Amino acid sequence: MSAKEVKSALKNAREAIKNKEYKEALKHCKAVLKLEKNNYNAWVFIGVAACELEQPDQAQTAYKKAMELEPGQPLAWQGLASLYEKSNQADFKTELPKVYEKLATLYESSDKEKCYEVGKKLVDLYHSRKDDAQAARWLRRLISLKGDVDKEEELQLWLRMVQLLADSVEEQDNQTQQHLITAFEKAVLLIDPPCDKHKRLLTDYIKCLSKLQHEEVKMKEACDSMLCLYPSDAFPLEVLSLHYIQTRGFCSDEAAKSFSRLLEADGDSGLGHIGLGMRALEDGEYEAAVKRLDQGLKRMPSCIIGWYSQAQARLKMHQYRDVIVSCTQGMKLCCEGGDELSQRFMQLKIEALVRSGGQQNADEALEILSQIPNSEKDPVLMSFKGRAFLQKGLIEQAFQVSSEVLMSQPSQADALSLKGLVHFAKEETQQAEQSFLKAVEQCPNSGEYYFLLGKLYWHMGEETRRDKRKAHEHLLKAARLDPFLGSAFRYLGHYYRDFAKELGRARGCYKRAFDLDSSDVESGAATVDLSMEQGLMDSALGVLKSVTDTATPGLAKWAWVRRGLYYLKTGQHSQATEDLQAALKADPQDYICWECLGEAYLNRRMFTSALKTFARAHELNPESIYNLYQMAAIKQTLGKFKEAVKEYMQIIEQEDYVPALKGLGECLLAMARSAFMDYLDGRAVDLLQEAIAFLFRAVQQRPDLSCLWKLLGDACTATHIVSPSRAKLLVPGLLSGLDPLDQKHMLDQNQVLKLGERCYAQALKRMGEAANLWHDLGLNYYHQSRQLIFSEEKQDSLLPLEKSLQCLKKAIMLDASNYTYWNALGVVAMSKGIENFALAQHSFIKSINMEANNVIAWTNLGALYLKKENMELAYKAFNTAQSLEPSYVNCWIGQALIAENIGNYDTMDLFRHTTELSTHTEGVKGYAFWVCSTLLDKTNRNSELYLYNIVQMNAVSAAQVALCKYTERIQTDSDAFTMLGYLNEHLQLKKLAVQAYQRAVELLQAGPPTKKLSFALRNYGRALCHTGQWEKAVDIYLSTPQEDIHDVTGLALSYFRAGRLQDSINTYETATALACTEEEKACLLTALALLECHRGSTDAAKTLLFKCSMLKDPIPESLQCLCALGLVQGDGTLANAALSELLKLPRNQVAVEELCILTSALLALQGNCAAVQREAARAVHRNPGNPSLWALLSQLVPQYYPRKAEGGAVAGAVACHSSVTQGKKALLFSGINQLAAGRHSKEDQRKNALKTIQRAILLSPADPACWAALMAACHTENVARVLSGAAPRWQGLEKRLLSMVSEEVKVVEAVERPQALALEAWALQQAVSGLRQVGRHVEAESLCTEVLRMSPEQPAVFLLLRQIECENLLHSAPTLPSSVLDQLSSMMVAGQASLSAWHWLAEVYRTQGLLVQAVMVYRQSLQLASQMGHFSWKMATLLRLALLALGPCMACEPSAEWKDLVLEATSEALKLGPCPVALLIQALLQFSLKMGARETRRQLERIVYTPVPGQPETVVSVARWYLLRHYHAKNDLEPIDTLMNHAKASGDCRLLELQKRLLC
Repeated sequence: MSAKEVKSALKNAREAIKNKEYKEALKHCKAVLKLEKNNYNAWVFIGVAACELEQPDQAQTAYKKAMELEPGQPLAWQGLASLYEKSNQADFKTELPKVYEKLATLYESSDKEKCYEVGKKLVDLYHSRKDDAQAARWLRRLISLKGDVDKEEELQLWLRMVQLLADSVEEQDNQTQQHLITAFEKAVLLIDPPCDKHKRLLTDYIKCLSKLQHEEVKMKEACDSMLCLYPSDAFPLEVLSLHYIQTRGFCSDEAAKSFSRLLEADGDSGLGHIGLGMRALEDGEYEAAVKRLDQGLKRMPSCIIGWYSQAQARLKMHQYRDVIVSCTQGMKLCCEGGDELSQRFMQLKIEALVRSGGQQNADEALEILSQIPNSEKDPVLMSFKGRAFLQKGLIEQAFQVSSEVLMSQPSQADALSLKGLVHFAKEETQQAEQSFLKAVEQCPNSGEYYFLLGKLYWHMGEETRRDKRKAHEHLLKAARLDPFLGSAFRYLGHYYRDFAKELGRARGCYKRAFDLDSSDVESGAATVDLSMEQGLMDSALGVLKSVTDTATPGLAKWAWVRRGLYYLKTGQHSQATEDLQAALKADPQDYICWECLGEAYLNRRMFTSALKTFARAHELNPESIYNLYQMAAIKQTLGKFKEAVKEYMQIIEQEDYVPALKGLGECLLAMARSAFMDYLDGRAVDLLQEAIAFLFRAVQQRPDLSCLWKLLGDACTATHIVSPSRAKLLVPGLLSGLDPLDQKHMLDQNQVLKLGERCYAQALKRMGEAANLWHDLGLNYYHQSRQLIFSEEKQDSLLPLEKSLQCLKKAIMLDASNYTYWNALGVVAMSKGIENFALAQHSFIKSINMEANNVIAWTNLGALYLKKENMELAYKAFNTAQSLEPSYVNCWIGQALIAENIGNYDTMDLFRHTTELSTHTEGVKGYAFWVCSTLLDKTNRNSELYLYNIVQMNAVSAAQVALCKYTERIQTDSDAFTMLGYLNEHLQLKKLAVQAYQRAVELLQAGPPTKKLSFALRNYGRALCHTGQWEKAVDIYLSTPQEDIHDVTGLALSYFRAGRLQDSINTYETATALACTEEEKACLLTALALLECHRGSTDAAKTLLFKCSMLKDPIPESLQCLCALGLVQGDGTLANAALSELLKLPRNQVAVEELCILTSALLALQGNCAAVQREAARAVHRNPGNPSLWALLSQLVPQYYPRKAEGGAVAGAVACHSSVTQGKKALLFSGINQLAAGRHSKEDQRKNALKTIQRAILLSPADPACWAALMAACHTENVARVLSGAAPRWQGLEKRLLSMVSEEVKVVEAVERPQALALEAWALQQAVSGLRQVGRHVEAESLCTEVLRMSPEQPAVFLLLRQIECENLLHSAPTLPSSVLDQLSSMMVAGQASLSAWHWLAEVYRTQGLLVQAVMVYRQSLQLASQMGHFSWKMATLLRLALLALGPCMACEPSAEWKDLVLEATSEALKLGPCPVALLIQALLQFSLKMGARETRRQLERIVYTPVPGQPETVVSVARWYLLRHYHAKNDLEPIDTLMNHAKASGDCRLLELQKRLLC
């Protein structure tokens, strides 16, 4: 190829590169190289193409080949530089600077612009590699390359150099640093000042120079230059100040000038303050130094030298705690290691710790000392070590240290002082004095050594203790030499206070000591005490405030206590509370402080807080009576009298402390008054007797105290409230004045009141002008007169009344503004015996004028008007009283009495309201009277008034409770006892009714015979009949005049109840002659019919009842008796006819529940069980608010229609919630329904039969039916657990529950005895069944044997015994002899066995393989169940028969006879109602006949997937079992998965186990 072709190929290569066809370019270049191996352009083009094709190694080789060929050509170097720039290979990046250097050299002579650009790249590259020297060199080279450039561009270059080098100036070599300084200088010169840019650059220049210690001169020049240009800028001054501080050149005038100028420019400059503080420290101005350093370090906390200077200054001022803080902070800032400044901090801290005292500080000092290297060679440090040992009590070690130091340096002052301290600790005062004197000789300007000498003389010898002048001399020298030594001033204060008696100087010295050391508690306390003693309260409070304002919580107790006591003394209780609380934070164990705080709370009326505070003080000081007394007094104030009594009793057990005795008497008196308010009169009298006893003890201690005599009088007078029979007190002979004086005497009410009179007289002897005592004495006389009026001494009652009047007038004379005195005067004036109504009215009006909101006076004024029969004024007065205080009961009683007088229908409501407000005798009796009157009126039972006042307002219970309180207090009111007995009868409180009627009879028998007595005897006899005291009732009725028909009928009933039938019949026949109305005659004939029926003469009874029904207006009772007689005799026609007549009567004459019972019984007699349930449900629907009907429905459902047992349970629950009386039985009925519905704990943990019956037992523990039901519930639970695979839980309870049933049956009344005996027999069978079920046959047999031994005539028990014996034979021998079977069969037929016994016999036949006989037994059982009308037994028999017939079918012994029997039995069962078990048996029959048939699948799936309501889970589980077998037989996988999921959701583990077995 020619040169032309080479050129053409190179041209093509260039075009290919331009078109980015790099592979084509390589081909052309290779073609060229074949001809010219050393073609420069070809190698360059190869490098370019290879670079673009990302072949860096080939490109590098090509470029280097080209450079070898022509080293002076830049093209290859440019390509290589481009390659290195694009690539990330480390070796390429390393070689890049060399390439740039070569390019710059090539361009330098030919093209300076390109050289400049390459140089810039080199600068950036070297800067990125942190090669600042090379970067600076090339920047200088770039500046020289530019030559005559403009000023701005040159400035940028110098700034670029500054930017590159300024960040790492400390790490650069000297040449680079000089380059940087030159750059700064050049740049500063190129900028025209003043301007921000120049200022910033100059600032950076100064910062750079400040980092270079050898450029101090230039730094100062730059700062001066900047200060000249920018005098307001504080930066250069800060740099200069920092320089002076760091180089410790702060003593020069130049430095002081810089510090001052800095603070002038920036008043908050930390450097300025620190510098001036260090200067003050050098000048000995320690207070100014501390102040300056504190200000500086707040703004510049990182200044180490500042912390050191502060520590030095505070050490000079003996502020050791602050020194420790400063040293600790400085040591944190120092570099870790053994540098000199850190060791200085350690030495200062050691000295501060040692001088501050304390074992903990000594330990810390020794620890720090061990960290200082070669500390044992420093005598000062060793002296501090000795002092640390001395503070820890290690005297010998301290002595050894001092000896070692003195051996090396005998004149060392610190060691001498240490030796003196050791001798002082050993009480070697002479040696100590010599050591301290030598120390003073070595350092005559040391105030500390003079103080130690003065302190030694203060405590040295008897002579120096008496004469403190020598000590005073040395202490004064110490104070002059070291004016910051607070301990010297403290001892001077002691001298001036205790010896010189110059309190002013003493206070000044203490004040100086405390100002120097705020932790000096002794000096501070002495300062405050002396200030207060001298009357300088402001000064004292100022000191205390200065302490408390800076004290942290838990410190400065002395200050808080003193200020708290000052505030407490001056009546500023809130501030006292706060200060005393703060004091307790410092010392929570100071009981005196707790007592002071309690006083503060008490003065603030914060009783609860005060109580807790005194309780805490008592815990800390249990021997203090004061705390106990205050606790008791506070509880008394809070009305916690019982607790207060306990506290007072603890005090008087220690001593007869009169305030405690007085408080105890007051508490007991208050408790007695509270008991009177609650009508607990017996308790109140006991409390009064205790109060009198304790108050008399107090009087014996302090007979001069009028208040004690007054309290005794109050206690005695308080007995006027109770009945005279209760108001009997045992009083000491000394107090009562009766002989013998050393014994106690029983005083009656009159004597106790007279004793109260004498006590008030004693009080008046001591305080004759006390109006309240005259008032109390007047009331005592008034109560004496009232007691005499109600006793047999009525003629003597006038004198006490006159005395009462005079006493009250005397009280008014002494204090005419007291409204209570006027009110009392009015009460006495209107009382019987005086009846000065004008005076009474005047007194009440005066009382009202004295106090407008005077409800008592208004009420008494109303009573006065009511007594004068002025109803209008009385109403207004009572109305005003009501408006003033609606809860005051007396004004409401007045309104009720007005309503009663005018015949208002709101009377009863008003009396009821009085009983709701509080118990008052007048209101109680009035309300009881109206309640009894309303109850006696039988015609208003359905009226709105009766329903509201009696039923809705629960009037009977409320009146009965109120009357109980009334009769407890007023025991002579026969009317009240009669009403109480009547109310007790209504509440079925029969024994209480007997007691009330008996008391009424006793009260009336004390007087002449009256109609009221006959009425009371009649009530008493009736109540005795209700409690079963028949013979006594006969006697009571015989004591009546026998003129009233009620007396005769009551006697007849008593005869009947006593078993004297003929006397009863004769008496009833006598009563018929007294009958005035046909209704009375009908009732008597009905009673005679019942007696004839009881005697067995049913025909005579029918005749009498027919005779009753033939009357014009037959009474419903006779028709009910006739219907019941028909039901008992099984005469449905008679019962139906009587019931029809009953239904014709008006609804209000016959109770709906009685009609429902009779109708249901008639339907049951007719065998219509479903109709029984429907009739009861219909009655409930018509009367949903009648709980008796709900209870009846719940009772009938399980017996006659158990399929509705769920509804029966709900009905029982409704009855339980609707009525308390019906709730007890209804809850039992609800539980029985749950039993019938199969509701056990496995189905529902909360609502099940066991839980419900347990609740019923809690309500009625004396009901044997509840215990029998519990036995059945436990049996059900055990069966359910066994079926679920769990162990029975309620085992071993059969005998215990049976014994409970038997015990409760024994106390059942004779009328209910037959049913109770039947229940007991059932419980016995249930117990035996439970024992048999768990295999305890021996116990079951012994139980039956024991019962037969007690009562041989019990065929059912005998049959049970035979069943058990038969089961024992079956366990021993599988086959029974035919004779045994025949005997069992004959016993069943002869003994009228129960249905369960027939089922058992059929099961025995089945086990013996006698299936035909078993079928016959089941059919006989079915016939018996049908005759008895037992639905559940009929259903059970049919299902058992079906199961019996299913057995041969499932055993692959199909027979048309068994198949038909299964279908027959299940069909009959399904006719009775829904029966899931019957459906299951039919499905199993189908399974046994055709396991794989579609009909089999359909029947089983219907049971599993579409269960009927109430379907047991067991039925579904069995159906799943056989359905799974069907699916496996058909190999139907998808339904199997569905069935297994259904089983998992239902928790059917047995099916899952079967699936595993089938898969295996």
